[in-house]
Amino acid sequence: MHTIDKRRTIHPEATRLGLDHPDINLLDAEAVAQRDRGEAEIDKERRAASVNAAGSKKTAQHGHALAGILGPAFVAAVAYVDPGNVAANITSGARYGYLLVWVLVLANAMSVLIQYQSAKLGIVTGKSLPQLLGERMGDAGRFMFFAQAEVIAIATDLAELIGGAIALNLLFGLPLFIGGCIIGAVSTVLLLFEGGKTHRMFEKIVIALLLVITFGFIAGLFIAPPNPSDVAGGLIPRFTTTDSVLMASSMLGATVMPHAIYLHSTLVNDHYAGGQAKPTIKRLLDGSKIDVVWALLLAGTVNLSLLILAANSLYGMNGTDSIEGAQHAIVSVLGPVIGTIFSIGLLASSLSSTSVGTYAGSEIMHGLLRIKAPMWACRVVTLVPGLIVLWFAPNPTEALVIGQVILSVGIPFAIIPLMRYTHSKELMGQWVDGPVKHVLFIAVAVLIIALNVLLIVLTFLGKA
Repeated sequence: MHTIDKRRTIHPEATRLGLDHPDINLLDAEAVAQRDRGEAEIDKERRAASVNAAGSKKTAQHGHALAGILGPAFVAAVAYVDPGNVAANITSGARYGYLLVWVLVLANAMSVLIQYQSAKLGIVTGKSLPQLLGERMGDAGRFMFFAQAEVIAIATDLAELIGGAIALNLLFGLPLFIGGCIIGAVSTVLLLFEGGKTHRMFEKIVIALLLVITFGFIAGLFIAPPNPSDVAGGLIPRFTTTDSVLMASSMLGATVMPHAIYLHSTLVNDHYAGGQAKPTIKRLLDGSKIDVVWALLLAGTVNLSLLILAANSLYGMNGTDSIEGAQHAIVSVLGPVIGTIFSIGLLASSLSSTSVGTYAGSEIMHGLLRIKAPMWACRVVTLVPGLIVLWFAPNPTEALVIGQVILSVGIPFAIIPLMRYTHSKELMGQWVDGPVKHVLFIAVAVLIIALNVLLIVLTFLGKA
């Protein structure tokens, strides 16, 4: 009876083994069956783990591929092709021909270094430049730094708003103030996509607008190609008058944008918002180099195209110091189709850059004042002064160029902290800047600051 009960508790697989091999007793057969079952389960687990590992590796490779890293620099690059650039570069080309081509080339080369350093700071520390500043300054210092940064943000939005209003006026005949209100409303809607799971959508919208800008501003060069030797002559560094120094500073302010420096350190982290896994720091830094070079190569091409277009087609013509005058001159020289394409590019430039500028202002406020204000509130702060200028200013384009000079003065406040932090072993660890790069960065900062000091002196003396 006892034996029968024992057999009933034995696994069926053991019974089968006992029947197949009569020389094995049932208890030994059960041990063999358990061993075989254990090996089978282990094999299943190994196969499942192998499949999961392959799937995870595939997902990681897809998520961490170069295409998945690109984007932040293209959003930041929008700041380099805003309506302020249009005004500064067209005015430069119309007044001085190819004289200041070298300023744009030099400014674009410096911007590649500066934007990469901003991206690097954000990638390595996981924090934005405004956040790091806010952590290292007292209350009074944080407020004063925020005040100057906010003035820069207002000057930035002024240029973008005026450019968009002028574009709507040229395309549809709308009054500048009404056009400014429309630009403000549409750009606020674009900002709804910023942050969280929709951030990639925001990036795609901005990049699409950047492509429209590119086409809109280089189309004229295909109709009237410039003389390559004349363009090459503009690569020789020189000034002719004190006014050309003011113009160079305005171009520098329109090219190396302070808010883009602050923002890029945020963009590289917001790119992976919503719980998305990040690649390694090394992979991110390698990808950012490509991202920055291609994005700013595109932006630099647009800027050069604007100056060359004006130098080639508008040089010496009356009334080209304003965007409206330049557009009318383009229509008269190159035809209404090119003039319309130019206006569409200007509109895309305004919509994209004003959205990016407000995004930067929000991050500056959050990092320095530790206030996470709603995006619409940040939009209102920078929008209202621009609307006031559109209502009262007799020549909005002149106000736009002056705004670029203000931006130029604000550049050192962004560059110097960035230079210090990327050379800090405490912050950057093994990714700290080496002596060669640090010296190069110092040279860039000194050059920019020297040009700004010269601008201030000339303005003070009434010679600019």
